[in-house]
Amino acid sequence: MPRILDPKDPYHIDSPSHVKAIQKEMRQQGIDVYLGSRIRTLTWTLDAFIPWRSYVIIPIEGLPTLFTFVIDATRLADESWLDEDHVRAYAPMGGMDQISAISEFIKDELGVQRGRLGYEDGMATYTAEGNLTHYEYAKLKEALPGFEFVNAHEIVDTLSIIKDQGTINRFRKASLIVDEGHKAARAALEHGGFKGITEAVIGGIGALAMRRAGSVSEWNFAGLNEVSSGYRTGLGACTPPTNKEIKPGDALMLDFHSMFQLALGDHSHNYLINPATKRQRWHADNFIALVQAVLASYKAGTTPSKLAQVMMDLAESRDCADFVVPGCEHGIGLFGDEWRIGAKNDGPFPYWTNPDHTYRENEMVICAMQYACPAEGIGFRYENPILIMKDGCEYMSKYPLAIEEIG
Repeated sequence: MPRILDPKDPYHIDSPSHVKAIQKEMRQQGIDVYLGSRIRTLTWTLDAFIPWRSYVIIPIEGLPTLFTFVIDATRLADESWLDEDHVRAYAPMGGMDQISAISEFIKDELGVQRGRLGYEDGMATYTAEGNLTHYEYAKLKEALPGFEFVNAHEIVDTLSIIKDQGTINRFRKASLIVDEGHKAARAALEHGGFKGITEAVIGGIGALAMRRAGSVSEWNFAGLNEVSSGYRTGLGACTPPTNKEIKPGDALMLDFHSMFQLALGDHSHNYLINPATKRQRWHADNFIALVQAVLASYKAGTTPSKLAQVMMDLAESRDCADFVVPGCEHGIGLFGDEWRIGAKNDGPFPYWTNPDHTYRENEMVICAMQYACPAEGIGFRYENPILIMKDGCEYMSKYPLAIEEIG
């Protein structure tokens, strides 16, 4: 049976109102049917974990209908807020393939034979974005000859950019869960505990602690819990853990991820494994100063370019600008909503963040900062979900900002 929505739940999200807001925009833009295929759209409208290729069909009024892979349809009828009649399965059988199921539903069950169909297309750095593929687009055009296809993803992007209280509360909880992972990892590493431990094992120790605290997934597509040690810390921003053992003198980066009711915890903490050199300490102090300056600059009215300028000006003054990636954040929302900041595709490079996007209250981003000196085999990362406020920000992980020397 469908999940019952409880407005009194502190983590409640009013998904039906999200659908009604989409329908209002559809009417204003003359769109008769909306076909959502991106993970972010599925999550934002249905508030359920939908990992298989799926599509949500939103009529101009009434309930949406989900089409998902046959093996997952029964679960989603149980876990989403939709009843079983609005959760449909597609399968490799006559008339049940994706194209047939979607096109026949629109024409026969919705009774819409022609008009404007909003769909989702674009480009992303995120592999699992979920835009309609060229094949899907071409076949649906054949199956729905009476429709004009309109790229309409900005409807969902615009409506979802300001976070409601339930979403904010979920992110707070997910972030505190990540902190439990960091506490467990630190306890395992100190007093010589790092000896014989690999990157993969320390990531697993953090994962177990987060699961015990309420996480259901290390959701990150770039390696679940990302861990790097020694020279690997200087390689960049994608460091899935390996079986490399953590050694004395290593820098160590732990980028842990949790998921709580589809909200995404994401926090990076860095260490120097004793004995640390003065040069390593110099790099570490630079990075902490940069993070502190950026966090102090977040507020409504600022822009990504202004934040980057704060960071780079300080880096120049500390003679470490060559080691700093010139960007401070990436977008974030519920599961599947990652990377691009803002709602409009209005920047100098299509489908990249507009550096002059103006932040508003209750937007969220991941403060994401990278410091890398591959020539010296050292680097650091900071990530933390940020809630934009009128005169500042709330960073949701409360784990202390520091680069400790332990071991």
